[in-house]
Amino acid sequence: MITDPGSAKDAFLAAQQTLTNTPNLTAEAKAPLLEAIHTWTSAPMIGGMHVVLNLPAFFIVCIISYITYIGIRESKKATNAMVIFKLAVVILVIILGFFFVNTANWSPFLPNGFGGVLKGVSAVFYAYIGFDAISTTAEECTNAQRDLPKGMIYSLLICTVLYILIALVLTGMVPFTKLNLADPLAFVFNEVHQKWIGYFISVSAVVATTSVLLVFQLGQPRIWMSMSRDGLLPKAFGKIHPKYQTPWFSTIVTGIIVAVPTLFMGSNLMTQLTSIGTLFAFVLVSGGVLILPRISNVGKKGFKLPYWNGRLIMPFLYIGFLFLFWGRIAADLQHLAGESLEEVLFLVFALLVTVLSIATIIRKLSLIPVLGVLFCAYLLIEIPAIAWNWFFVWMGIGLVIYFIYGYRKSRLTTRSAP
Repeated sequence: MITDPGSAKDAFLAAQQTLTNTPNLTAEAKAPLLEAIHTWTSAPMIGGMHVVLNLPAFFIVCIISYITYIGIRESKKATNAMVIFKLAVVILVIILGFFFVNTANWSPFLPNGFGGVLKGVSAVFYAYIGFDAISTTAEECTNAQRDLPKGMIYSLLICTVLYILIALVLTGMVPFTKLNLADPLAFVFNEVHQKWIGYFISVSAVVATTSVLLVFQLGQPRIWMSMSRDGLLPKAFGKIHPKYQTPWFSTIVTGIIVAVPTLFMGSNLMTQLTSIGTLFAFVLVSGGVLILPRISNVGKKGFKLPYWNGRLIMPFLYIGFLFLFWGRIAADLQHLAGESLEEVLFLVFALLVTVLSIATIIRKLSLIPVLGVLFCAYLLIEIPAIAWNWFFVWMGIGLVIYFIYGYRKSRLTTRSAP
């Protein structure tokens, strides 16, 4: 069965409820509801349970894994072609969409307040892992020190502008309440009776998603290759293919780990897990930058990092934090007995803000990485609890691997052993 496994049952239940509550729907309105019911009821059953598999996603991941397996040049050509096509579609949507914008849909401009904006950012933060993945190709760059920072900064600037313009167009074409769905770009053009554009966008969305997956699949094997060289993973993860010059074993393992869950895992949970993993990694990287200058002084070259003394600025930011969130802190402390994960996470974040503020004042920490830790940590606590539960499971698996293998085999351990 070809559909999103995570939403098939939800769509079935929602369709049943809609048909029951509104029996006088037109035939056009009933068609997608009946299709949702048919999709679920016609799915094969194993052990009394409906089995819905996302076969297109599985085959796309297999193709991407093959491309990343045979070489970086092939991956680069495929990525460039898909990105050019994707940018052309996005620009076309922006241009055509502005002709159908109704400015009344922008009032109120922030209907859910700034907190709603942050929740939305947390939900789609997985998109930013593409910029981070650029760094994993450092060994295959001619001049990584020059090219990687430029590539990251330019892509961030371009994508930020496009994100803003797309958001303005979508929320201007239809009320924001209608945009809680998987394919908003195609939907808005269908709403303004331009279905031919919607069909074109639906096809291009597959290409866009594939290009993002290709970047992910390219980066993860190289991360495991570096970890293998440091002794944190078995040496097999660092093996390079004699012909294609790629980390072939890591690429195959990555493909299997990604392809199998795509068969049955819902897209919403998948994106939430990607976002939570990306944000957690950014927290660790920003925290690592705080101690990196001290470590780099041991070497001859070292790292040159921008430094802004946070001692004078951080106290005012901390006072502003207490002013904005004191009511929430007090409420969460009163209801802590309820053991709500969201309440616990926010209190942990408040404690982190307090500790980092004090450390910044005492030790004159650099402001930029401190803010990086705090901003990413706040976005983390806005992610739904179900993603946190799976994240703890995945983190637990990683810690087991580390303490069983990585801790004993690490190059740092072997160097300090004598």
